[in-house]
Amino acid sequence: MKPALLSLYHRAPYGIKVAAATAHGRRLRSWREGPEADRLVREALERDHWTGERWRLWEQDALERLLHRAVTHVPYYREHWSARRRRGDRASWRELSNWPVLTKEELRRAPKAFVADDCDPRSMLHQHTSGTTGKPLNLWWSRRAAHRWHALVEARVRRWNGLSRREPFAMLGGQLVTPFARRQPPYWVWNAALKQLYLSSYHLEPDNARHYFEAMRRYGVLYATGYPSSLHALAEFARERELEVPILKAALTNSEPLYAHQRASIGRAYGCPVRDMYGMAEIVVGASECAAGTLHAWPEVGHVEAMDADHDGQAAEGEAGRLVCTGLLNTDMPLVRYETGDRGSSPRTAACACGRLLPRMGAVDGRADDVLISPSGRRLASPDTALKASLPIREAQIVQEGPALLRVRLVPSAGYDASTEAEIREALRARVGEMEILVEPVEHIARFANGKFKVIVNQSGERAPVAS
Repeated sequence: MKPALLSLYHRAPYGIKVAAATAHGRRLRSWREGPEADRLVREALERDHWTGERWRLWEQDALERLLHRAVTHVPYYREHWSARRRRGDRASWRELSNWPVLTKEELRRAPKAFVADDCDPRSMLHQHTSGTTGKPLNLWWSRRAAHRWHALVEARVRRWNGLSRREPFAMLGGQLVTPFARRQPPYWVWNAALKQLYLSSYHLEPDNARHYFEAMRRYGVLYATGYPSSLHALAEFARERELEVPILKAALTNSEPLYAHQRASIGRAYGCPVRDMYGMAEIVVGASECAAGTLHAWPEVGHVEAMDADHDGQAAEGEAGRLVCTGLLNTDMPLVRYETGDRGSSPRTAACACGRLLPRMGAVDGRADDVLISPSGRRLASPDTALKASLPIREAQIVQEGPALLRVRLVPSAGYDASTEAEIREALRARVGEMEILVEPVEHIARFANGKFKVIVNQSGERAPVAS
């Protein structure tokens, strides 16, 4: 949302905020659900029991069609293969191993070059994300891809847990649904179109916890979704204050690693199972956890490779490597051999106690970030949403150096000037309050041994007032 509109929204009465959120929800619902929604869900559940051989044949056909479309209709790939032919390279584009690995930087540099030339981005769903490595990205989903992705979410996240998109739920996320400076409820907004109670992750502190639970009861919430760190914080506040917590059917986590102590705490607080999900806005990979604790890959979403850390060879079977994925769902913006920035092992076929035959996916590494803590002790979830894709920066990192001091390290790109720094400070201050914010342009941001860096780093020694 543009700053002027966000400011207007924040000043509006709660009833107007609900109307605005519901109108936005109707638009999102039109992208998520088409007339074929129930059929797509049924078909996805049927595919849960396909054999490994059937999936192999299906993927072989899907990859062939995807690569043909990429090389003939996608400007970036068409030029890539034309240039190789001009150099005398006769490698076949039909073999996935002949395609180069696509980096986030290449995608960020010219995102529309990856949209098929028989599509108009203006008629597609525009997504933008800071990504797990802090690189702002612009992405476009076709309506077909959006419908199929959300059918998979309905089938393999909700239905696996006895839930439905028609049931009211709470979401703890990083959107600024209420100003950071607000000191009294509501710290949420109700989206009637999606039956979603969107709870602010920026106002999580012990004194506010009871208001969150009262809102969940008021709106009849049956399950919760969101960042593990936020769901865990709320659960621990309830334990510390001995608050009555609504019993839920399930807690569904995403966007961050789910640690064992968080799972136990969330499960105890809400009296329900805790299930994790893995996915990204680039929709090149998807996976969800079953009742047996297995993370099952979604083959329809993409072909997953685990690559050696030092070069582009395949990692040994069962060994973790760089996750490189080819998206099969969004054929109108196909990403071939896209390096996600995460680490994990290739999915493998193996029996599961849940009875499903979907491939197993090993634990995914690389999404862990520190949590920033405000001077009052609030956990500041996902302030990196302030680093919008439209900003002229290549990548950025937010470092907390003291109880009230943040440093933003960023790599500028063309168009960067003093107004960019001012915009970053304004957007961050809306999320973290009156902390000192230093913006430091740098040539590069230091990586860890695995080639990644954390978007959020807490060097202050401050910790949230919750048990770990």
